[in-house]
Amino acid sequence: MSSDSAAVPDPPRLLRDWQYYLREQLRIVSDQPEQEARWLLAAALGRDTAALVRDGLTPISSGERARIASLLAHRRAGVPLAYCLGEWSFYGMALQVAPDVLIPRPDTEVLVTCTLEGLPERARVLDLGTGSGAIALAIAVARPHAEIWAVERSPAALRIARMNGVTRAPQVSWLQGDWYAPLDADLRFDRIVANPPYLREDDSHLPDLRHEPREALVAGPSGLECLGHIIAGASSHLLPQGVLLLEHGADQGAAVRTLFDGAGFSAVQTRHDLAGRARVTLGVGA
Repeated sequence: MSSDSAAVPDPPRLLRDWQYYLREQLRIVSDQPEQEARWLLAAALGRDTAALVRDGLTPISSGERARIASLLAHRRAGVPLAYCLGEWSFYGMALQVAPDVLIPRPDTEVLVTCTLEGLPERARVLDLGTGSGAIALAIAVARPHAEIWAVERSPAALRIARMNGVTRAPQVSWLQGDWYAPLDADLRFDRIVANPPYLREDDSHLPDLRHEPREALVAGPSGLECLGHIIAGASSHLLPQGVLLLEHGADQGAAVRTLFDGAGFSAVQTRHDLAGRARVTLGVGA
């Protein structure tokens, strides 16, 4: 059989032949179909990618074919690769993901890097709207002696965050609720961080994000609603010289800096991601 063939080989269907088939089938949705074929096969078969090469002549059972076909169908329907695989990488960690949480993105790693700058080993950090737990866990792994609180409104998302944290950072305190609401009134933090919803209700990117939870993406008519709420409440939860850091849209830097200034923050600045886009605004609490 030619390696360029897109036809499914007749039984017995070998692992090698499935790799060829998936590669061709994935071309319509992927700019890296060969890599995605390996990842999907590894996920469906419970093997690492090295085994796909080593065991290329191994026959695939009917049950395995069904699992492969199911993942392929989802991916060809536009389901993000991360949801098909059930995990995604963030800040060097492999995290469980599902449609209940946003897929962690490289842009958000800028928020983690900024948070860790000058952060004491035994600091106290709050992550609002934690989703998969990606930000809280990245900080906790980098500062294992820090006290980390992570708040999430969605019970389904919080379950995923807790699972991600079991072995990586058991010191994280996970709380269910809306922004600051579930916190004890006397808790104060060195850093408050968040990647909240910041898209407008009519944002042109929403059709491309249809498989991700809308409530984690859309803030409201202006896109600034959640950012504004977090900024307004931050000072009463920060220690002296504590810092608030927020991820936002590339076109929101000026508006977010205005909100920081209006709430009395000092040393307000906006940091950029690797593509040079405004991504994180931070300021020192009053």
